[in-house]
Amino acid sequence: MSPKATRSRAVMALVMALVLLAVAVVLIANAARVDVGSDTSSDDEADSDAESGGDGDPQTREIESTITEGGDGNADVLFVRARQAWDGTWTFEVTVEHPDTGEDDFADGWDVVFPDGTVYKSGPRDHTRELLHPHVGEQPFTRSQGALALPDDVTHVLVRAHDSVDGYGGREIVVDLTVASGEGFEVERLR
Repeated sequence: MSPKATRSRAVMALVMALVLLAVAVVLIANAARVDVGSDTSSDDEADSDAESGGDGDPQTREIESTITEGGDGNADVLFVRARQAWDGTWTFEVTVEHPDTGEDDFADGWDVVFPDGTVYKSGPRDHTRELLHPHVGEQPFTRSQGALALPDDVTHVLVRAHDSVDGYGGREIVVDLTVASGEGFEVERLR
């Protein structure tokens, strides 16, 4: 066999090995998502807990009773996507809607709030994710914040938006980090 033919076969073998490796990585990643994101409770159980105010998770009851005194704010959280990376940190993608009018009145941030009422902040910020300018022509809009190191024992967080004039008071979403999805949210775990 000529040296050129030998090199061609070696290149083809290398390409095939890389393709097989890529397929294996995709299959493993998909299997991890299914295992971690599965929810074994039925919708009927969740509905009956919600209707009766019943025996649901204590963190859910605690978060509902300790967060945000009602305000006049009208910055609404419409949807939250929370993704946990391999290293355990979280990225939150939050969709907010607010009738921004310009620099004088706009949604200026959103928060991830723990059940005890603590707002997650990294550094000297007013919010988990600060929004530095109005989004007058872009409503609703989605912004993300990554590398959030949530405590391992936190299973629920509240996500709320803030209005530069009227503060809090718009629609908030409680995110159950132990299930794949719920009303207004999705959770994805890669670890």
